Amino acid sequence: MSALVRVGNVDLEVAWVGNAPLDAPVIVFLHEGLGSLSMWRDFPARLCEAAGLRGLVYSRAGYGRSTPRAPDERWNPDFMHRHAREVLPALLDTVGVQAPCFLFGHSDGGSIALIHAASFPDRVAAAIVLAPHIMVEEFGLESIRKAREVFLRTDFKAKLARHHADVDSAFWGWNDIWLDPRFKQWSIESLLPAIRCPILAMQGRDDEYGTMAQIDGIAAALPAARLLKLERCAHSPHRDQPDKVIAATIEFIDRVAHRRVAV
Repeated sequence: MSALVRVGNVDLEVAWVGNAPLDAPVIVFLHEGLGSLSMWRDFPARLCEAAGLRGLVYSRAGYGRSTPRAPDERWNPDFMHRHAREVLPALLDTVGVQAPCFLFGHSDGGSIALIHAASFPDRVAAAIVLAPHIMVEEFGLESIRKAREVFLRTDFKAKLARHHADVDSAFWGWNDIWLDPRFKQWSIESLLPAIRCPILAMQGRDDEYGTMAQIDGIAAALPAARLLKLERCAHSPHRDQPDKVIAATIEFIDRVAHRRVAV
């Protein structure tokens, strides 16, 4: 069951999942640009139960049941940086996550995970990122333009509204900033070398929002990073190939945990 947690001047929708002891390591789930706590469905619980870990799932401000974006509020190109460096640390402190945690981020959430890992290396045990963005590609922008038309012309808005108290807050916050001309220069490539924790990056070969240059760029900056490129998989590996994602994540966490114990 979710609850609202006050962080700064907003309420964030938060839920704990998994049956692990309270002192077990925590996986923090960071959703995509149109995601929310509920849009993960049962995946976080499945992963945490299989891994024997606790999971913290939440909706960023503007999404789900969290405080919506004001109608006249427009995000700036640094919106992911600000969340990674200001909101996420404050949330973790508020809910009592003190030990280094595992980050599990999808799409924009994957980018936030990478920024947070680069900015707070001592707070992250490892990061698992699915279809992250490290730069802007015209290929992805074209899909975002198409999403705008689908939102305006089909029942997609009604379907999305099942997961967001203010669906216009969620959609236009994401769509407007990604299509803002200023955002074309956005990149986190210069931050990647500052990451010290192990990284597992996964992406579907049929991803409509990014090419393999995104995770290949992570490996170029961080040669120790592990990559998994999934066949018959689009932008959401945890939905298209959940069993493979869970198996790869558990194997990665087990290896990282063993390495940390052995040091």
